[in-house]
Amino acid sequence: MAEESGQERTETATAKRRNDFREKGQVAQSKEVTTAGLFTLSLLLWFFYAHPFWENLLQLFQVSIIRLIDFEVTPTTIVVLAYSLGALLGSLLWPIFLISLVVGFLSSFLQVGPLLSTKVFKPDISKFDPIKGMKKFVSKRSAVELIKSLAKVMLVAYVAYLTVANEFDTALALGMLELNQTIVFLAKVSFLVMAKTCAIMILLAFIDFAFSRYEMEQKMKMTKQEVKEEHKQTEGDPLLKSRIRSMQMQQARRRMMSEVPKADVIITNPTHLSIAISYERETMDAPQIVAKGADHIAFKIREIAREHKIPVIENKPLARALYKQEIGEQVPEELFTAVAEVLAYVYRLKSKK
Repeated sequence: MAEESGQERTETATAKRRNDFREKGQVAQSKEVTTAGLFTLSLLLWFFYAHPFWENLLQLFQVSIIRLIDFEVTPTTIVVLAYSLGALLGSLLWPIFLISLVVGFLSSFLQVGPLLSTKVFKPDISKFDPIKGMKKFVSKRSAVELIKSLAKVMLVAYVAYLTVANEFDTALALGMLELNQTIVFLAKVSFLVMAKTCAIMILLAFIDFAFSRYEMEQKMKMTKQEVKEEHKQTEGDPLLKSRIRSMQMQQARRRMMSEVPKADVIITNPTHLSIAISYERETMDAPQIVAKGADHIAFKIREIAREHKIPVIENKPLARALYKQEIGEQVPEELFTAVAEVLAYVYRLKSKK
């Protein structure tokens, strides 16, 4: 849309746009975080699990050799042997499978939080377009991924080379050492290489995640027109809202004007205020404001009052005080006396007539 309109995406993404992207499963997520987490925890697991692993692996070979000595090949014995070997192999590998599962879940959860999107699984015919599929292989994103992969391999290879090179003099003397010493040396060098590789993976994961966040922010940016359209969708068209508000005010004003003939007196500030007061002893605890207005509305109230022969009394302080009250409210206690005096005066006028 931005490309078609020629507008640049310069506006920060709104909350609605971020939520729309999230519902589609488009979130900032780095595969390097998963790789680094899996590599790190696997290394820690191996550090504590190496000894029992080799012991169990040796037991597996011993059981296999012992059983093969007097093994009688039958369908039943083959099933039993396969089951026992599978159980032993499963006991060896279950920690690795478990840590892979946990790391895969946690790495995604910590990056994007709780997210369940069904839109990802909706069929999209455009995904089967071979032309678009070929474009992905020559896109900017694929080029960046290729460069990242090559840089990662070269960096890990260089660090591994430096680590082995530092131990080269010791490696030359391996021929004069016993087998167990040789194995310990190789294990030590291997662990150093893995530990340094792990540190590199963590650094690359941090950089890649930051880049993914930046890339997603750029992708979610909006044009000024898109922001306006979204505002219309969420808040409504300003012109339409203004028209609706105007219609509502007119209806409220008509309802208010229809109450003016029921008033007992109109209290005015001659310049621009009019307040209509009504009081029915049988139904009201106190006088009530049934209408009020300023300027042309005030003059309209007085016009209706004259048509219905409702007394109009000038009282500037009282008019200003009553105008601060809401329509439909009773007169506040501090104004009871002043309003009562006005009503009493009105009732005396009516009795004389």
